[in-house]
Amino acid sequence: MLGKEGFSAVEGEYIDIDERRSIYMQYNTRGENIEVTPALRDYVEKKIGRLERYFENTSSFSCNVTLRVLRGEHTVEVTIPMPGVILRAEDTNSDMYAAIDLVVEKLERQIRKHKTKVNRKYRQQGAVFVEADPLAADHEAQVEDESDQLEIVKTKRFNLKPMDAEEAVLQMDMLGHNFFVFSNAETEEVNVVYRRKDGRYGLIEPENV
Repeated sequence: MLGKEGFSAVEGEYIDIDERRSIYMQYNTRGENIEVTPALRDYVEKKIGRLERYFENTSSFSCNVTLRVLRGEHTVEVTIPMPGVILRAEDTNSDMYAAIDLVVEKLERQIRKHKTKVNRKYRQQGAVFVEADPLAADHEAQVEDESDQLEIVKTKRFNLKPMDAEEAVLQMDMLGHNFFVFSNAETEEVNVVYRRKDGRYGLIEPENV
């Protein structure tokens, strides 16, 4: 059965949760089959903290980080729920610190793609990205080309049927999709279930900030 965060219980799984306040980001870091040491946690917060320069000073977000070790492979999964947009990245490497670096690079690329559109659409709702410092902006202009721009080629509209997370997973499997958007019958909020690389399922919920 899915828990609130979408993780199923696994025997021998080590879970360590720490919610500490950074400048604008609240970090929820947990480990699966790995102990989250102070050094590892500090590295996570230092690297992901680089993203804070893209947020408004008045913004406050939660950053959910999962560090996982399975058959010698180190996987890092990061989700940052925000009003109107969800930043999510996952990567695997033989070294946990290298996997963290790769995930942060993915998240930064996502922000670069979305920040202009999100600023325009959500500025009045409080979920905004800002330009980083001028030197960083100049660097972005050098590394981004037209192939890195976001292009929406298709739009779908459909009614969201109220259901619970387990039914949503069944619907997703039946359709052969990797994710499924639904209206949570219990909370009346829009949720997303998705299939993870390890074969299990995740649940994404909006967070009121």
